[in-house]
Amino acid sequence: MTDWPAITDAIGLTLGGDQPRGRDALLACWGATAQHDHAQRCVLAHYLADQQSSLAEEVAWDEVALSEYAHVVDEDLASVGITSAATLAPSLHLNLGDGYLRQGRVGEAKAQLAAGMQAGSSLPIDGYGALVRSGLERLQKRVQEAHFS
Repeated sequence: MTDWPAITDAIGLTLGGDQPRGRDALLACWGATAQHDHAQRCVLAHYLADQQSSLAEEVAWDEVALSEYAHVVDEDLASVGITSAATLAPSLHLNLGDGYLRQGRVGEAKAQLAAGMQAGSSLPIDGYGALVRSGLERLQKRVQEAHFS
């Protein structure tokens, strides 16, 4: 079993630019989770997706993150300062929609965008919320352009 400090340390490595060590640390944390550690697996998969060298692997991890999210409740994330699990959903849908669009799966990208936009009301009014909202807006433009191409 892994703990949140190990996960946040691994995330810190990747966000700090140490991609190889960060990816290894994320994978080690993933390997230490149990099937029922949905919140940890959701967060780990979300960050592991960004560490993949192929689009197919990235999308696969994004799909895992969203699948694990379906089992996450607020209490699962309270210890890391996330008061509402719902705030994760827009970012998860954004990432998966972006991956689908880059794979040419426009219909699936559009569905993820719609889910992300619907879940967007849960986003906080802060830097994180603004970042995800602007990402959804950019994805929306790209989906529209792809749809009419």
